[in-house]
Amino acid sequence: MSKGTVLLADDDRAIRTVLTQALGRAGFDVRAGDTAASLWQWVSNGEGDVVITDVMMPDQNAFDVIPRIKKLRPDLPIIVISAKNTLGTAITAAEKGAFDYLPKPFDLAELTDLVQRAVDAPGEAAAQPIEAGDEDGLPLVGGSPAMQEIYRSVARLTQNDLSVLITGESGTGKELVAKALHEFGTRKRGQFVALNMAAIPRELIESELFGHEKGAFTGASQRMDGRFAQAEGGTLFLDEIGDMPMETQTRLLRVLQEGEYTTIGGRQPIKTDVRVIAATHQDLRRLIRQGLFREDLYFRLNVVPLRLPPLRERLEDIEDLVRHFMARGADEGLSLKSFDSDAIGALKGHGWPGNVRELENLVRRLSALHVDEVIGAEAVRLELSENDVAASPAQAAGNNLTESLYFHLSNYFKGHNNSLPPNGLYERVMREVETPLIELCLEATRGNQIKAAELLGVNRNTLRKKIRDLNIEVVRNGKK
Repeated sequence: MSKGTVLLADDDRAIRTVLTQALGRAGFDVRAGDTAASLWQWVSNGEGDVVITDVMMPDQNAFDVIPRIKKLRPDLPIIVISAKNTLGTAITAAEKGAFDYLPKPFDLAELTDLVQRAVDAPGEAAAQPIEAGDEDGLPLVGGSPAMQEIYRSVARLTQNDLSVLITGESGTGKELVAKALHEFGTRKRGQFVALNMAAIPRELIESELFGHEKGAFTGASQRMDGRFAQAEGGTLFLDEIGDMPMETQTRLLRVLQEGEYTTIGGRQPIKTDVRVIAATHQDLRRLIRQGLFREDLYFRLNVVPLRLPPLRERLEDIEDLVRHFMARGADEGLSLKSFDSDAIGALKGHGWPGNVRELENLVRRLSALHVDEVIGAEAVRLELSENDVAASPAQAAGNNLTESLYFHLSNYFKGHNNSLPPNGLYERVMREVETPLIELCLEATRGNQIKAAELLGVNRNTLRKKIRDLNIEVVRNGKK
């Protein structure tokens, strides 16, 4: 018995053949054609349970046909496939009402499962159309599988107001993703307001967020709106949320729960309508165990987790990124140059501890300083060697403990853009060192605290207090 009929439109005969066979083996009937006109004819006749369509068709762009299909048959799920693997394609597919989008080349098993889900849940699609804008100006670049998943996630998240927690190393583009969620979402007519927790003195963070009244504290000579007020109706991006003080976390949690806040020194609650997107390069679960981050706030922020891959996990995107940065530099007055294949190979061989930001800076330097129009591998290697001010994480791990700590702490200071890190650094570092040390000792002794204390060279009562203060789970013989 057939599971349903799939209407397939793609001008590539090989794709039509492969999909017809794969879907047929999965129990679906398939009607395949190579034009948008044939697809529209089948839909008009009431045929089909699912549509799979390429974007670029010989007679018409599928994005022009999809709105007509949705108007005639709103519950007919449409799956868009495309070789133009950009954020713009994913966004447009969502705004036109597609059930989902898959970039080419795709996994046949994934597409088959997607078709089955579409048949089981017809009518699920993007809610309201949004204007995707000029995709040439999109900040996210790359066709790797990792980036395709980011594009699809962003496209889905622009259609709702859910809180998003973006995680990833420094330089991976967390703020760019937050801006994309805002600019292509339902709140794009409001303001996008960003606040970096690591760049603000801890004693001023609450005032920055919620504003203050005149005379609320020394130096408060006049009333000031906070970032929540500035972002009203729009999006508030809280970067490096792991650096937020505990007392501020408590106030933020109340805002997320109640939808209102009070200014510092104020008494009247203020209603707020803001989408909150947070980001961090830290492991918040570890901070929770260390007592440095509220677990209830974590769950409020982490409604939808979004992890950005480091550049070393998507090296195939380097060539696209280089072209993008070269073109941007040319728009800003830098000489337009190109990288030969050996130079691209040299770039792919680098560890990129600074991720995409490091690559952009290198491309700009070479564009500005290199005299030849074509940049080769030797110039790339020379520039990389001259600007490697610290060993890679892998190299640092191979040195002694003091050197490894120095490396990580140096990067921590550099991550604050020449400003001092927040106060309380000694306690934070000691917690981050003690926690894995005690956890590893307990693991090695199978949870025996007497043996672990001997291994550490500390009193047993001291170890018990550390376990309690650091909220460390003790596992004994595989049981908590």
